[in-house]
Amino acid sequence: MSKSKKTAKTKKTAKTKKPKKIEARLSSIHGNGIFATEDIAKGERVIRYKGALRTHEEVDEEYGGQEENGHTFLFTLNDTYVIDANVSANIARWMNHSCDPNCEAVVEEDDKGRPEKDKVYIEAIKDIAKGEELTYNYGIVLEERHTPKLKKLWGCRCGADNCTGTMLQPKR
Repeated sequence: MSKSKKTAKTKKTAKTKKPKKIEARLSSIHGNGIFATEDIAKGERVIRYKGALRTHEEVDEEYGGQEENGHTFLFTLNDTYVIDANVSANIARWMNHSCDPNCEAVVEEDDKGRPEKDKVYIEAIKDIAKGEELTYNYGIVLEERHTPKLKKLWGCRCGADNCTGTMLQPKR
């Protein structure tokens, strides 16, 4: 069974440093979550998703033998690398999945084509009010068939009106 990794869309943007307007605390969705400590505007870059930079092979070797549990801190950066937020992470790893997210994960590709220098940022896709939980769609893609057991394992708890009941993305 392949290890599940979060995915993001790719975008090239200029670097900007913004003050953090977020904090981690307990979530009604699942465990910890990230909440706005100030209003966040649509389009605002919220935080960089940090962790150890590892190859897909290293991650598969480290975690491949473990039983899937519906929880992952692995984020697909590109075809070569994964960000492993089990190691050297920041609070971005606590952001929960939602079927009706207010943020999205965006890969910023290195302008010199060095895949090890690519980065993942979380950006607001809606205005977010102070106190609101920040969420994004994890975009989890599994190669194997989406059985009822896997859909339950990767069950979604977001509570949105349009909740699909699973964090797994539909097969194409």
